Amino acid sequence: MFHWNKWRKRMGANTSSKRPVFDEKEDVNLDHFQILRAIGKGSFGKVCIVQKKDTGTMYAMKYMNKQQCIERDEVRNVFRELEILQEIEHVFLVNLWYSFQDEEDMFMVVDLLLGGDLRYHLQQNVQFTEETVKMYICEMALALDYLRSQHIIHRDVKPDNILLDEQGHTHLTDFNVATIIKDGERATALAGTKPYMAPEIFQSFVNGGTGYAFEVDWWSLGIMAFELLRGWRPYDIHSSSPVETLVQLFSTVTVQYSSVWSKDMTGLLRKLLTVNPENRCSSLLDIQNSSFLADTVWEDILDKKVEPGFVPNKGRLHCDPTFELEEMILESRPLHKKKKRLAKNKSRDNSKDSSQSDDYLQECLDALQQEFVIFNREKLKKIPSVRSRSVSGLESTDETEAEAETETEGDGEAENATLNMCGSVCSSTASSN
Repeated sequence: MFHWNKWRKRMGANTSSKRPVFDEKEDVNLDHFQILRAIGKGSFGKVCIVQKKDTGTMYAMKYMNKQQCIERDEVRNVFRELEILQEIEHVFLVNLWYSFQDEEDMFMVVDLLLGGDLRYHLQQNVQFTEETVKMYICEMALALDYLRSQHIIHRDVKPDNILLDEQGHTHLTDFNVATIIKDGERATALAGTKPYMAPEIFQSFVNGGTGYAFEVDWWSLGIMAFELLRGWRPYDIHSSSPVETLVQLFSTVTVQYSSVWSKDMTGLLRKLLTVNPENRCSSLLDIQNSSFLADTVWEDILDKKVEPGFVPNKGRLHCDPTFELEEMILESRPLHKKKKRLAKNKSRDNSKDSSQSDDYLQECLDALQQEFVIFNREKLKKIPSVRSRSVSGLESTDETEAEAETETEGDGEAENATLNMCGSVCSSTASSN
């Protein structure tokens, strides 16, 4: 049996009652956290488990190298993700708690979910039952309904971006390609991961037209639910599939539903995977009206009172152990040695002729440093006058409006956007979507 406190002690976590006290006027920074272990890696960011030294609370911390973000034109994506996460909070999202920066990296500290992502469990050959997938659909329906109330299209709903907590409840993460649309607006860019992208996204990219809106996330939910039940996706689409052929594919290929599934489950999947977005099941009300979910007590779903059919093994951490080995053995700039490295770099930079530096890169770094927004949800929660936001997802509110971003396809299965820099590095919001 996995003993959490023993693991924390073994990883060096502070489990004693004597904890440091930080000045509340001081911005949160890396020194406020104890780094425990690496648990994930993206194209230009890494994730580790940390403990906040003064409270003992455990979090996941994502950190992104500034220079790599600039070189890959990803700064606006990071800024937009931070902008969105700072404005939202929901029981079925992975919520942001802190954002801060230093000379090298940008940091995002979020909820720690120890149950692993659904992709990991698919790869471990977990057999998800209809009842389990039914609960996932309900929880994600509440999350998507809340995002719609905040004018947000996630655009990358897939098993990789659904994390489980220790009890087995789902949480949506990764807003790297999300966008914000005002009332009546439509998104038009090609964004997301191809196998989970709705037909109208490809249609809009190839043939133009009116674009797309929130319905695309519900298509992705249908693809994901199908994959969890069957072990593969309903359409044979890969990151290398030409966009033009995909437009034709949706009008020619018929989805094959399993004969062992209940009629009500198949009926719901058919509604989620309706090619025409106008006829698609694409709202909480649509989901609630489904015969498959007729007996659902939505308040119990929201309060996490429904017992998950699949509970991750508490005796292990559900992530690839090679992340930790890479950080220890292969990483040239390990996080735990950052303080000493930055001090050495500063000493070296002071003795170096400024004309030798890359002026363009430095200009970008300076602009990024100025425009980065520091965030502390813990401090906000202590201020009574701070406007509280609905976290229920059962009622829509029209509160947050922001300008949307243009997105384009990226590399691999987890396709990220690329946008022009550096003249626009200070523009954390753009005018097109």
